[in-house]
Amino acid sequence: MTIEICTSSVQSAINAEKGGADRIELCQNLNEGGTTPSYATIKYCVEKLSLKTMVLIRPRPGDFCYNDAEYETIKNDVLICRELGAHGVVIGFLDENLDIDTKRTAEIVRIARPMEVTFHRAFDRCRDWRKALELIIECGCDRILTSGQRKTAPEGIDILHEIQKQASGRIAILAGSGVNSKNATEIIRTAGVNEIHSSCKHIVENSQKTNIEDSSRYSETDLEEVKRLVEAVSQMK
Repeated sequence: MTIEICTSSVQSAINAEKGGADRIELCQNLNEGGTTPSYATIKYCVEKLSLKTMVLIRPRPGDFCYNDAEYETIKNDVLICRELGAHGVVIGFLDENLDIDTKRTAEIVRIARPMEVTFHRAFDRCRDWRKALELIIECGCDRILTSGQRKTAPEGIDILHEIQKQASGRIAILAGSGVNSKNATEIIRTAGVNEIHSSCKHIVENSQKTNIEDSSRYSETDLEEVKRLVEAVSQMK
């Protein structure tokens, strides 16, 4: 079983490692669904941490239908991640009809190698997940991050099971969104997945007193919640 923690800072990544996670998805602006992190953050995690570092490649919030300039940025980000030694990248491309953009997906897989490639939750916006699953497999992606076409994995658990069944070992299914130490084992057992994805985040109160209220709080991966998640999964039989 693989536990991946979604981290939006160096400290969050450190907490994920200390908690016993196997892998991180590194990003920033998690409150907007995540965007590409800084190169310095990627470099630190790759060089200083022992767990696998997957990097979200997303130039902006919003949909997953990118213009040519945005796509060029994505390609360059992927190449830089490869040069920095990242273990993989996390990407997703849809067309205007909410189908998989197979041309761009396959090209990024080719550019990224030998890094792993995860197709992210853009998959959950597809109008036909069964068709999308087959296309992503054909493009050569290594895994799909999905909540089973619902807002959270617990809500989409039955569809997650169907996705895992159709995948039939041809691609890894990474169950994510709303996953925590209390529900992870049920998701794993019911959906039959071998990989789970969680942010394990909590709110940190800034100790510095300022006159600007909106700068006093931020989210960070909770070391103790990561430990609880790892412990819960390790006790499964």
